[in-house]
Amino acid sequence: MKLLFAGESWMTFSTHVKGFDQFTTSKYEEGAWCLLNVLKKGGIEVDYLPCHVAAEEFPDTAGKLAAYDVVMLSDIGSNTLLLHPDTFERGAKRPNRLAAIRDYVAGGGGFAMMGGYMSFQGIDAKARYAATPIGEMLPVGLLAMDDRLETPEGMTPHIVMPAHPVLRNVSPDWPHFLGYNVLRPKKGFDVIATCGDDVFMAAGNYGKGRTFAFASDVAPHWGSPEFVAWESYGTLFNNIARWLAKAQ
Repeated sequence: MKLLFAGESWMTFSTHVKGFDQFTTSKYEEGAWCLLNVLKKGGIEVDYLPCHVAAEEFPDTAGKLAAYDVVMLSDIGSNTLLLHPDTFERGAKRPNRLAAIRDYVAGGGGFAMMGGYMSFQGIDAKARYAATPIGEMLPVGLLAMDDRLETPEGMTPHIVMPAHPVLRNVSPDWPHFLGYNVLRPKKGFDVIATCGDDVFMAAGNYGKGRTFAFASDVAPHWGSPEFVAWESYGTLFNNIARWLAKAQ
């Protein structure tokens, strides 16, 4: 099976002040490595588009997306996919890539969104997926505001549907997380795990395809080091991918 993963990359700019003088440094980082490695070890072929590459190269039609069994977005805001450089910089009309994802799933594809500061609604609501075709298709309801809940004391999800296929051979002893996006139940979709009254994992059908939501990060900082090193980390995400592809 073949999977398209977009997101989990960022640039950091720092200003260093040393008395009278100051200078800046910059650093490019990617946070997808831990998830992508376990998917590849599970026999899944992965194409990875970091955020700045996805802005220009993410497929813009359901037909092009049909080359993949599953599409995953993680920590990449809606503007990155809505505002192709041709549109933002040159005023050209372009296909709506969020509508393309929705149509791809309606036609039989699999889609997952993983949590983070630029997932769902995100920090300061800047990810802003609620009023988009993705928000329509997600198996959860989104808030209309910043939806982050920081839990520096640690939070462990409660499993509601232990028999769901995505939890096959996954340990019942989950590690803690350091935060998540606040997601609400949505009629017609399965809530697999919760954080108090909030949804932690949800899944279901959309048209002929499948859709999945994971409320926390697949990597630090919300995804704690203990989660990334968890014995069932690879099993969980390979299960999610294969369930979305209808391979199990």
